[in-house]
Amino acid sequence: MAIIEIKNLNKTYEGAVPVKAVDNLSLSIEKGEFTAIVGPSGCGKTTLLNLLGGLDEVTSGQILIEGQDMTALSASELTSFRLKNIGFVFQSYNLIPVLTAGENVGFVMELQGVNKPTRDKRAHELLDKFGIGDKFNIRPAMLSGGQQQRVAVARALASRPAFILADEPTANLDSKSTEELLDLMAKMNEEEHVTVVFATHDQRVIDRAKRVVTITDGKVFKDEQVSQLNEVAD
Repeated sequence: MAIIEIKNLNKTYEGAVPVKAVDNLSLSIEKGEFTAIVGPSGCGKTTLLNLLGGLDEVTSGQILIEGQDMTALSASELTSFRLKNIGFVFQSYNLIPVLTAGENVGFVMELQGVNKPTRDKRAHELLDKFGIGDKFNIRPAMLSGGQQQRVAVARALASRPAFILADEPTANLDSKSTEELLDLMAKMNEEEHVTVVFATHDQRVIDRAKRVVTITDGKVFKDEQVSQLNEVAD
């Protein structure tokens, strides 16, 4: 069963000249997939991620997450559903500056009502796995960009969401930090079977994906499994 099922999805931004950012798009993503959504700037990939995350309102169509139609939820129901089921990683990290790395990792769990000892245990576990366990009590301003993005990924994973949406997560990272981050995300994908969906134009991310979906003018132009890509390369 698909963890994410998108059916005839449309998103139009109204204005003097309406812009159709997503155009009758249908797509299914299975549990545990490591998928890159790619395409030129303005193709609709970030809009698609925002719709999947419930951060933007659908014009028409359906988004089903484990069978639940997100487009049928009220604003409060959507907020609760998003909190329990979706992890987010942004290119700008979006860490809370007054909180320590450990507190940032535990923030979503705190919103979910998880007690502090459980939050701290999970945060320590993830930061240790990500090689920055010694930064638990350090605030974001004292961390490098790569370290901040690791904290952001740990936060996304902390509550064990159904899937993670990552919008250009490597955009502000150097090559070494990018490779380290992708290694960690691939490891967590395999160890915890977390479904990860990237919106990216970074070839380094595309090369590590198990599936590459190319979006053009708001539509799926190409959908390739990694085995197909390897056959072409060979």
